[in-house]
Amino acid sequence: MTRILHLTDLHFGFHREALEAPLLERIAALQPDLVAVGGDLTHRGLPAQLARARTFLDRIEAPLICLPGNHDVPLWNLLARTFWPFRAYRKAFGPSLTPRAHAGDVRVMAINSADPYSWQRGKIRAGEVGRVIAHVDPLGTNIAVLHHPLQQLPRVDKALARQATRALRRMEAAGVNIVLSGHLHRWAVDDLLATGHAPRVLQIQTGTALCARITDIQNEFALLEIEGTELRLERHMAPMGGKGFDAPQIAGYSRASGVWRRV
Repeated sequence: MTRILHLTDLHFGFHREALEAPLLERIAALQPDLVAVGGDLTHRGLPAQLARARTFLDRIEAPLICLPGNHDVPLWNLLARTFWPFRAYRKAFGPSLTPRAHAGDVRVMAINSADPYSWQRGKIRAGEVGRVIAHVDPLGTNIAVLHHPLQQLPRVDKALARQATRALRRMEAAGVNIVLSGHLHRWAVDDLLATGHAPRVLQIQTGTALCARITDIQNEFALLEIEGTELRLERHMAPMGGKGFDAPQIAGYSRASGVWRRV
């Protein structure tokens, strides 16, 4: 069994400071094999916010990979956003915007969907999708992680990232099994699966881990326990105004039939 923890939308600079310690404690207790951090580590991409996010992530003992979100690109410094949008991020987290890692027979591959020229919307670049496809393991479980979703439900009022639909089709055809995303600060799994849009890809849209925006209702992260074609998914939530994380909500999924089904 391989345990992958998905942590996204931390928003350091506009985050629940009191939840930092409970979040780190819960992560340590779960003992994940790998932590995938899905962007928006900061609220405005400022060097001090990036440094604080780096300090927080350094306290996680498990191996981790991280990638930028749209909030990690400079918003007000138009010169930096145009010519060197990821310079400060790279200084804090290393040169790669699309890291890869593996744990057991699970491969986790990042896609950078942040688009400095369309700050919020995002863009899925064909070349990055191609690199993910090139590293698919046909005998294992393949996970793509990015900030922007590849599909959105009708209730979402944000524009879908450019080329998202095409990227999802390409990755499904190539054998990507799971897509992890954030950005919307709203959980979605079963409703996306029910659309039948990409039945061989389980899309897990995880809410914000630390953002202090009251309308988000709760902070949360996901833990995936993967064994062959079976997945046990834990949703860990900390209600706004509370002091920590409640017991997780648990669901099971299987792709033994060739498509994902809740079991």
